[in-house]
Amino acid sequence: MNLRRVLLFLIVIVCASSCVTTKQLTYLQEDTTAVDAEPLLRKKQEPYRLQVNDLLSIRVKALDQETVGIFNPISDANPNATGEERLYYDGFVVDDHGNIRIPSLGEMNVLGYTVDEVREQIEEILLRDYFKAEANVFVTVKLAGIRYTINGEIESPGSNIIYRDRVSIMEAIANSGDITETGDRSNVVIIRQYPAGQRVHHIDLTKLEAMNSPYYYIKPNDLILVNPLPQKALGTGTTGIQSFTTLVSVATALVTTILLFTRL
Repeated sequence: MNLRRVLLFLIVIVCASSCVTTKQLTYLQEDTTAVDAEPLLRKKQEPYRLQVNDLLSIRVKALDQETVGIFNPISDANPNATGEERLYYDGFVVDDHGNIRIPSLGEMNVLGYTVDEVREQIEEILLRDYFKAEANVFVTVKLAGIRYTINGEIESPGSNIIYRDRVSIMEAIANSGDITETGDRSNVVIIRQYPAGQRVHHIDLTKLEAMNSPYYYIKPNDLILVNPLPQKALGTGTTGIQSFTTLVSVATALVTTILLFTRL
């Protein structure tokens, strides 16, 4: 009788500690105990500054279409390419020195500049050396999508690209199929590139305050890592029923083994 009580007690304790709780699965939870329960407003995000290996899409428009053509080349390497493949051939990659090479304009250093600052530089050069003000020069400079890599406890790990100017980490996760039940939403790791190297950042996606984090919006070439919860290492299941079923099976096998030995 005492053995049964001990086993039942152990099953209840392990089940309570091994299953994943609703709180661990819920994103952006409000602090209901706070005096000010008003929703948080996201702080203004600093504009992205270009890094090495960024891919830019640059297009020039003006009344003089013939002259504009020398600034908007179409690659002969693969004329049938579309989408991301087309950007690979026709885009401008920031090299290891922080430069891009633009037809007729030559090399231009863009490391640490925003896309708006690059656009202003190009417009200034074009109006000074190639066009008059009446030409209505219109330059568009955009990041050729935001590429990121996500690994760990995620439904669809791997590299992805989203063609937007700004992408939140919630959108990146949703685009990759969401975090699994055994993924740790409270400590998502972001490895971000900077001119001096890489830095590791952490964000708690279970709290509403995450929207105020400087890492809430991802940057090009971010590496997002979702580590497993301790419950996964226990291997007892993610829900109470799964944990209970597993432990009952183990307890049954244990009791059977003990009875067999006591009868010998």
